Amino acid sequence: MFETQSGRAITAGGPTLVAVTEPAAAAAATEIPPQAPPQGPGQVPVPVQVPVQGNRIPGAGGPGGSVAPEAILRRQAQRESAARTYARSLPIVPVRARGLTIEGADGRRYLDCLSGAGTLALGHNHPVVLEAIRGVLDSGAPLHVLDLATPVKDAFTTELFANLPPALAADARIQFCGPAGTDAVEAALKLVRTATGRPGLLAFTGAYHGMTAGALDASGGAPEVRVTRLPYPQDLRCPFGVGGPEGAELSARWTQNLLDDPKGGVPAPAGMIVEPVQGEGGVLPAPDGWLRRMREITAERGIPLIADEVQTGVGRTGAFWGVDHAGVVPDVMVLSKAIGGSLPLAVIVYRADLDVWAPGAHAGTFRGNQLAMAAGTATLAFVRENRLAERAAALGERMLAALQGLACGHPCIGDVRGRGLMIGVELVDPDTGAAAPALAAAVRQECLDRGLIVELGGRHGAVVRLLPPLTLTDEQAAAVLDRLADAIPAAVRRTH
Repeated sequence: MFETQSGRAITAGGPTLVAVTEPAAAAAATEIPPQAPPQGPGQVPVPVQVPVQGNRIPGAGGPGGSVAPEAILRRQAQRESAARTYARSLPIVPVRARGLTIEGADGRRYLDCLSGAGTLALGHNHPVVLEAIRGVLDSGAPLHVLDLATPVKDAFTTELFANLPPALAADARIQFCGPAGTDAVEAALKLVRTATGRPGLLAFTGAYHGMTAGALDASGGAPEVRVTRLPYPQDLRCPFGVGGPEGAELSARWTQNLLDDPKGGVPAPAGMIVEPVQGEGGVLPAPDGWLRRMREITAERGIPLIADEVQTGVGRTGAFWGVDHAGVVPDVMVLSKAIGGSLPLAVIVYRADLDVWAPGAHAGTFRGNQLAMAAGTATLAFVRENRLAERAAALGERMLAALQGLACGHPCIGDVRGRGLMIGVELVDPDTGAAAPALAAAVRQECLDRGLIVELGGRHGAVVRLLPPLTLTDEQAAAVLDRLADAIPAAVRRTH
């Protein structure tokens, strides 16, 4: 049972869990400690206010000047492109952050369940990450080295390989890419096409793999169809109308039949790319049995299987990698977000026999980010040593149970799903069951008004997504659930 800050009890079942990394005091859910010294495990942060004078930030307007946060937001709207996203739905000016908490320039504090779209496995400014970054800065090591070998890179690669599925790590190669997940996706697609000599690709409806051209082609919202689309199993909106294990089996049979049908119009592809949990697609976990079938189907036909673990990796789903739940070993893993410890870093790891491309076949000026590698090494080790994947599994299960209980009293909640600390709440029209994007947007705003940052996803933007850091405490989880539980009925009233 979660005891919420409003005094409401949200039943989740299971034993009480104790956080292993963040202060246990409930006050820690909303407090940010002083900038120095860093807080160690078990220490309670001391509340500190951002120095705001008359709603103005000293020094923000340049030397000796100050500026109101509203002016910063206004200039952002004037200067930045129409393609900006989060800035539209989250009109805040963050100035400090620690753990789950962000403090805005206006002094308001927010519980951040966006976590850099899943990048911040340990939350904002975790002490082990800051220590790792300071260590590199203080050492005098070069910060930019292209793809040269360095002790920092060697330590990162060693720690990463120690956490990979053993069957892959035993004979793997790593390619450092441009510092974004989408570039790593491009590298993976280029790799399998080079290795197989085939151009085609298998991908899934609802997928999201990035915003560059090749990654968009493989994503569910591609404007042109140059990739074969396969049905991704789900329960609420099953493409076959049945859901559950039967729907997953039909998806697998469709895939197998399409590949084996000489008149199916799908020549042997270069690879199949799949997310163990579709994040932007609406937090849809791949059923374990179905994912094993995809592995069998691809292996039997000599098709490399690419696992896009950009958002699911490093403990997010309750296992170190999303594929671990099914015991699947892919041929290629695409990794970014959390592996950089909050800084930009992206790699692909793949079977050695695929390593056939020529020198320079995939390069990038910023593939040698030393600060990110140091931060990533610290993060990977901390997650491993403190068993944060197991923590995410247990706490995520309780949060899911609590939200499913909440759904019983709110017909507008069509589905609650997820894995570990990757959770989605799909909002629907209670009368028709259709997706309710306007209601979801209202829930997001009501959450923000209550000091909770969430984002939306799903086919129609109707899924409220929770991606809290893996260091989330029981008290913080209760605060998150409390604010969301208050926001949903308020949003219903707002939209009716």
